[in-house]
Amino acid sequence: MRATNRLSAQFVKGAPVGKHCDGAGLWLVKRDDGGAQWVLRVTVHGRRREMGLGGFPALSLAHARKLSDRWRMLAAMGRDPIKEREAESRAVRREEISLSIITSDAFEARKAELKGDGTAGRWLSPLNIHVLPKLGKVPVTDLDQRDIRDTLAPIWHTKADTARKALNRLSIVLRHAAALGLDVDLQAPEKAKALLGKSRHVAKNIPSMAWIDIPKFYNSLEEPTLTHLALRLLILNPGARSKPIRFLRLDQVQDDVWTVPGEDMKGRKGATPAFRVPLSSEAKRLIDLARPHARNGFLFPNTRGGVISDMTLSRHMERHGLEARPHGFRASLRTWLAEATDAPHEVAEAMIAHFVDSSVVRAYRRTDFLEQRRQLAERWSDHVTGGHGQLRQLGSLK
Repeated sequence: MRATNRLSAQFVKGAPVGKHCDGAGLWLVKRDDGGAQWVLRVTVHGRRREMGLGGFPALSLAHARKLSDRWRMLAAMGRDPIKEREAESRAVRREEISLSIITSDAFEARKAELKGDGTAGRWLSPLNIHVLPKLGKVPVTDLDQRDIRDTLAPIWHTKADTARKALNRLSIVLRHAAALGLDVDLQAPEKAKALLGKSRHVAKNIPSMAWIDIPKFYNSLEEPTLTHLALRLLILNPGARSKPIRFLRLDQVQDDVWTVPGEDMKGRKGATPAFRVPLSSEAKRLIDLARPHARNGFLFPNTRGGVISDMTLSRHMERHGLEARPHGFRASLRTWLAEATDAPHEVAEAMIAHFVDSSVVRAYRRTDFLEQRRQLAERWSDHVTGGHGQLRQLGSLK
């Protein structure tokens, strides 16, 4: 019989139970249950090794011979084919479980919870900018606190909020990896935080305008342009923030109530309720002035089919030499509520769309204080337009 290629494809199909040699160390092992397995026997450094190649018929005779040739050649070079195959498998697996790939997988699983399915990129950006360029190729199973510390150290004291978000996202990614059955150190981000120490960064509040100065600025916005109208409406209703103002649709306004959809409010997707905004007489007047500009249902469109950008409002204030920013009007209103009214705390917080108390308390206190807020909205409107409504007492809100 020939030394190699002893078996035929026809024989292999109907081979009896037992071991059948094809030559050069390649064997077909037929089991009692009808299954069959290809096995290669080689000698490396005087030590015999048996290597399973795969089952028949998934692995044909021709393919088994090609595989055996490859591994036999490595054995002839003094390299253990079993160890070589394990190393190749680990290399492939390391590539598949790199931090970059697991991060992408975690984001895909989580993005349904994010506003706009995460298209704004804010969830991924701390990792994409500060972590993945350095650690993206590292297998998550190898990631430890020293890797994370060394990566975030350059921004730990200068960009503390970004570093905090990066640590938070890393924790989520590692929990996702653990759910996939990977052996990861879930405590690595917290350990890295301990190694990094307390941040020296001092948080700065967004610059705001003193409430006493707002009437002067409000009256300077006298042109009926989209920018002026949007800024005025934001000043009157800062609780809604600038995004809902910019994306305001005519069908969201019914009489003197503007209902902001939950997806336009700050908060988790699906967990943020709609927010009712009581419109003052001045706010309704501004909406009427903006109606002729409406396009595709949006009250503040831009020339490209979308809506005016947040930077449009910020740059207007910058050009006028103001340190304050549009988001700061929320602080202006809240300070006015504290210093110039006797509005209860929970009503004042509701004016800027803040949740107070526990979820249990809110479950029983089923009100958004719309009527109380309507009175306060008129008083705030009187103030910013230069009226005297802010001097009226609000005894019913005590």
